[in-house]
Amino acid sequence: MRASALLQVLALAAVAACGGRAVPEEPAPVSAPTPTPAPPPTMPTATAPRDDSAERDRLARERAAREAADRARADLTTMIHFDYDQALIRSMDQSVLDRKAALLQANAGVRIRVSGHADERGSDEYNLALGNRRAAAAKRYLENKGVTTGRIEIVSYGEERPLDQGKDENAWAQNRRDEFEITAGGENLVPVQ
Repeated sequence: MRASALLQVLALAAVAACGGRAVPEEPAPVSAPTPTPAPPPTMPTATAPRDDSAERDRLARERAAREAADRARADLTTMIHFDYDQALIRSMDQSVLDRKAALLQANAGVRIRVSGHADERGSDEYNLALGNRRAAAAKRYLENKGVTTGRIEIVSYGEERPLDQGKDENAWAQNRRDEFEITAGGENLVPVQ
């Protein structure tokens, strides 16, 4: 029995020497991965080389057409302004209306609405009538440039829709205006030079 006690002491000493952990087993040998065969080389197709310059040119033409249509839309919707208590087209606004007339003649399907506005001075009734005279003056100017009457609608808002809420001449000058809205045919505007 002494030999078995000695073996137990030696086994306890071996366990203590390993820090109470079991001795790790040797890892199993790892085999090298099997290589996958390379795909066979592809044969070039008989298609013509791609011409990216033609595609770039097409995209550039489309972008230029969109930008020209956007400029035409901006020209058609540019406001004009009036002097105090006046419905006469100012000389500086005639070129704006000339540009609108040319665009309307080049785009027969386009219809617009001209809305006349006034500043807050004067009665509501007076300012509605003044806004109407201002819208009618722009319509008359465009008709005199060859735009068909039925393509231009007018409306007056008087002092009801101010751009600037201020109570000074700068604010009032901004509010004495005609606004132009495209009501039909503005999707594919043809620009003019």
